[in-house]
Amino acid sequence: MIDFIGDIHGYADKLEWLLAKLGYEKKGKVYRHSERQVVFIGDYIDRGPDNLRVINIVKGMVDAGSAIALMGNHEYNAVLFNTLGKKGYLRPHLIKNIKQHHATLLQYQGKQDDYNEMIEWFRTLPLYYETDIWRACHACWDKDAISYLNKQTKNTGVLSAKQFVQSSKKGNKLYEAVEATCKGLEVELPKGISFFDKDGTERFDIRVKWWENPKGKTYKQMSVIQTIKMKKQDFKMKMNHYKAKEKPVFFGHYWLGGLPKLLSSNACCLDFSVAKDGYLVAYRFDGEQVLDEGKFVFV
Repeated sequence: MIDFIGDIHGYADKLEWLLAKLGYEKKGKVYRHSERQVVFIGDYIDRGPDNLRVINIVKGMVDAGSAIALMGNHEYNAVLFNTLGKKGYLRPHLIKNIKQHHATLLQYQGKQDDYNEMIEWFRTLPLYYETDIWRACHACWDKDAISYLNKQTKNTGVLSAKQFVQSSKKGNKLYEAVEATCKGLEVELPKGISFFDKDGTERFDIRVKWWENPKGKTYKQMSVIQTIKMKKQDFKMKMNHYKAKEKPVFFGHYWLGGLPKLLSSNACCLDFSVAKDGYLVAYRFDGEQVLDEGKFVFV
């Protein structure tokens, strides 16, 4: 069946350790399993010490049919960082954007052709994937966003060159659908309510726990970041939460801490902060519709 693997962020050693722990063997240049396939959830690059080797491993497995790779927000950002629009690069080369991508850029120094090939490969990655028994995306499975992306991409989840440009412009439906799927669902706070993030920036919206029913909860309880200080106020915004009857969904993105654990019986986050001394995490899926916390594997 399927082994879902979360955010890697350039940690090639841990990726190889995890694949070995899962029973994959390197045959030639590719990791393979006689009975199983990997689904990578995205965020292969940035932050870690060996981005080039991670890409070689992941892309090699995809090319050989041993894996499916989804697009994370770091891959999406890298495409925009390297795509010129009418007014400059679609992701401006600001200091904060360069800082996010600098580990990858430095490790590809002197290997421009390899870097260009990586960016072109990123353009081919789907934003989400669905079968009869599971779903996967990088950050959020919002039914309206996925439905819209299905129509726009002819059920492939892969953006065209024109759609990358369109999706970079705030204020249109494609931008909103890609943002939700790749970066998470955000909800505007009520007038007069705000909080300050870790960088001291005042924020007027929160990234929400879309896998939870908001009924009876406050805005703070629905926020992915639980350490924020905010006035207590009931959550009243409309949002699509992931219903308990839905098929299992696998995703990453949220920098969870501690030992891997399920968010619900059908929602599994696989990002446990490998780039912050956390774990690289997999879930061994065998078709069960009620997920089992004992099926996490991590290094």
